Amino acid sequence: MQKKYEEVIAWIRGELREGRLKQGDKLPSENMLKKRFHVSRQTVRKALSVLEEEQITRSVRGSGTYIEIGKRQRKRSMRIAVMTTYADVYIFPLIVKEIGRVLSDEGFLLQIAVSNNAIEKERMILKDFIREKSIDGLIAETTKSGIPNPNLKLYKELERMGVPILFINSFYPELDIPHISLDDREAGRMVTQHLLDCGHMNIAGIFKGDDGQGHQRYAGYVDALMEADIKVKGKQVIWIDSDEIEEMRDDCGRVLKRIKGCTACVCYNDEVANKMVGICMDQGIRIPEDLSIIGIDDSDLSRFCEIPFTSARNPVRDLGRIAAEMMIGRIRGFTEIETVELEPELIMRSSVKVINHI
Repeated sequence: MQKKYEEVIAWIRGELREGRLKQGDKLPSENMLKKRFHVSRQTVRKALSVLEEEQITRSVRGSGTYIEIGKRQRKRSMRIAVMTTYADVYIFPLIVKEIGRVLSDEGFLLQIAVSNNAIEKERMILKDFIREKSIDGLIAETTKSGIPNPNLKLYKELERMGVPILFINSFYPELDIPHISLDDREAGRMVTQHLLDCGHMNIAGIFKGDDGQGHQRYAGYVDALMEADIKVKGKQVIWIDSDEIEEMRDDCGRVLKRIKGCTACVCYNDEVANKMVGICMDQGIRIPEDLSIIGIDDSDLSRFCEIPFTSARNPVRDLGRIAAEMMIGRIRGFTEIETVELEPELIMRSSVKVINHI
């Protein structure tokens, strides 16, 4: 079945074949085409964009669209910058690879920048984008979105320059910019609810305090406990920052003190869960007999850990694909960028014990 925008293209091609449209002629306006074919403005724009890519038409800002077959030089390839906190660890390679695949298939160039989750590096990268005026769109992972960020005005400046922006994994609540991410609150609720369903009542939580994902996953943890009429105990919640994750196994005293008396632990992500498995092995704490551990993201760490652990799946390939497709659609004028939060899926392994209360 022919798509609506293809009907518009077919009509214009027919007019060219019959000689009713010739080189240099102006096409009917978008409004006229919309009424003629009973389609949306978005559909008309997609048809005109396809014809322009094929060098059959040329649009002139403020004037309209003209027949100009084969006279234009090839347009430069559009460049999309992808800025992530890290590029070659954890779930980030899968996200970047999927974004790159979609962009390449559509003829876009990919420019990768890495902030190393440092506000200063993020600032430098954004200033370069503004100074060089070299990018047509930006897909950005936020840097420490759980704390005040001095770089927000640079994002606003890029928007003022006409560069569309889309955040991935998290977002800055102070900016009205869409994001594509896991539904982090639901992920936190889901993993906590699973522990409750398995009979656990004293559930510790380890959450990252310097990014928004940590706050959302903590909120889900609280939701599940409160729905079960279980008191949220502050002494059983551990807040860590990005740098402290690396040091968890060597500096485990604070963690062990907080989880004392708990039968299970919700971990901010699989990286934290993997560190917790290491701490337990060092201290002779059996998993899941003494402590059940659960993560979020279902990364390779959850599958290939010394003790594979249950985790809430983060559909990172879908995240990358949707982010790239939305950015392409926005640049080509087909669609607007919208916020999408993807549903987690619980992937169960052998790290959670079922407790039968008598």
